[in-house]
Amino acid sequence: MLNFSKMHSLGNDFMVVDGVTTSVQIDPEQVAAWGNRQRGIGFDQLLLVAPPSAPACDFDYVIFNADGSEAQQCGNGTRCVTDFVHRLGLTQQRQLSWHSKGGIVHTAKQSDGSIETWMPAPSLEHTAVPFIHPQPGADITLTTEHGDFSIVPVSVGNPHGVVFVDDVINLDVAQIGQALSHHEAFPARANIGFCQVVNEGFVRLRVFERGAAETLACGSGACAAVAVNYAYVLIAISNLPGTFQLYLFVGMLFWIGMVCPPNNRISLGCMHRLLPQHHSRWSFAFAEWHW
Repeated sequence: MLNFSKMHSLGNDFMVVDGVTTSVQIDPEQVAAWGNRQRGIGFDQLLLVAPPSAPACDFDYVIFNADGSEAQQCGNGTRCVTDFVHRLGLTQQRQLSWHSKGGIVHTAKQSDGSIETWMPAPSLEHTAVPFIHPQPGADITLTTEHGDFSIVPVSVGNPHGVVFVDDVINLDVAQIGQALSHHEAFPARANIGFCQVVNEGFVRLRVFERGAAETLACGSGACAAVAVNYAYVLIAISNLPGTFQLYLFVGMLFWIGMVCPPNNRISLGCMHRLLPQHHSRWSFAFAEWHW
C-alpha cells in the first residue's frame, strides 16, 4: 500500500509521496494511471520527497508529470512539499534547500504559514532551455498548424516559452499550447505561457504544461513571464544609442538615491543569464527593492 497526500497550490494539484521514511519505487506507467482524473487519483504532477543526494540540500524531490514523464522543476510543487515535510515532522527548519533535476531551489515557511520559493536564475540562452532554432536572439517566430507565433524561450530550471497575446481569455490554449510545446524547436518539449499585459502592474497568464496540459496555476510559468517582461525592457534600452543608455543608467542611479529611504534594502540583481549574449553588458541594470 502506498500512502500519499493530495495537495494543491493555487489550484495546481499534486499527489505527494513520502520517500524519506519509506522505500518507494515509482513506475512512470503507474504514474500515468494514477494521474488520470476519471479512472485514477488525478493530478497535474506527482512529487516524490526523498533523502538528500547533495550535501548542501535538505531533501531531494522528484517531479513526475501526469503522463508519467519526469520534469526538472516545479515552483508550486516546492511550496507543497515544504508544507508536506513540516506536517509529517520530517524537519523543523523553516528554510529548506531542495534538489531536483533542474537544480537547487530554496523555500522558507513564514510565521503566518505561507511559503516562499526562490527559483533558479532565469536564462534566455537557447542552450539552457533547450531551444534549437537558426534565428538568434530572444524573440523567435514559430510556425504551427494554428498559425505563426512570436515566442520567447526561457529557462527557470525547466523549459518555458512565453507568448504575448491580446486576449488570453478566449485563446485556444489547449490546441495552440500543444502545438508549441511539441514543436521541434523544443527538443525536450516546453511549458508554454500565454501572457496578456493588462497594465504595468497586472498580467493575465495561462500555461500549457508539458505532460499535463493546461493547469490552473504555474509558479515557474509566472516567473518565466515576469523575467521575459523585464528582459524586453533591458533589450529595448540596449538597442538605444550609447548616449541615451548612459543618461538612462545615470538617471536610474539618481532615482534610487533620491527616492529610496536609507533604511530600505536595495539589491542590484545580475541579469546576465537572462539576456542574450550580445546584451550581457546590461547585466547590472535590474534592481530589486525590499520595502
